[in-house]
Amino acid sequence: MSGHSKWHTIKHKKGLLDAQKGKIFSKHSKLIEIAARGGGDPCMNPSLRLAVDNAKADNMPNANIDKAIKKGTGANKDASQLVEVAYEGYGPGGVAFCVQTITDNKNRSVSNIRTVFSKHGGNLGSAGCVSYLFARKGIVLVNIEGKNTEEAELQAIDAGASDIKIADSVMDVFTEPNQLGTVANKLKEFGFKVESQELTLAPKTTMKIDDKSVADKIVALMEALDEDDDVTNVSTNAEI
Repeated sequence: MSGHSKWHTIKHKKGLLDAQKGKIFSKHSKLIEIAARGGGDPCMNPSLRLAVDNAKADNMPNANIDKAIKKGTGANKDASQLVEVAYEGYGPGGVAFCVQTITDNKNRSVSNIRTVFSKHGGNLGSAGCVSYLFARKGIVLVNIEGKNTEEAELQAIDAGASDIKIADSVMDVFTEPNQLGTVANKLKEFGFKVESQELTLAPKTTMKIDDKSVADKIVALMEALDEDDDVTNVSTNAEI
């Protein structure tokens, strides 16, 4: 199981249990604001449609979604000042990390990210130090509870999956970036419950971690990074 797959499973479970929806909604708002810069109509803007669909999947109120869209398009006085910033670094055991953020204060973000890495046995690196180890992919998170694993994999392949990772009752279906929406829709047609879909950075190859204590530290770093309000995605090449 790759660290990437494991982390999406952890986030999935956490999302089901986390009562603090405010933080989740805040991250969705940022993603919607950024996407809305390409146009405020989800029907004409695939990136916005994706962001809105994911927000609705987490039961974000329509009023919050509409406000974020208006903020992103500049339709109100509170125009968006957000920027996307990516950070790279190393975690316990020397594994690679890519951290994607959306922030209104880059100095605050880099300081917070550096502190999280340091506190969890890692270190923040320079731009380009590990990004070459990752490729941009689409990922569809599918609930396969009660389904036959082999049949689920075959249907995912039929839907156009380029890779599949399964952890517990969650299947990560990887796609080419421009096929994300198509694959997600086909999976829905096949009767799967799609929990989320997003563009992410997936490791080209993984680094196997056999030491449980190191693996636990890697997961702790993932969790700490994700807790930061500015962080929207965490990727690692750890295989746990």
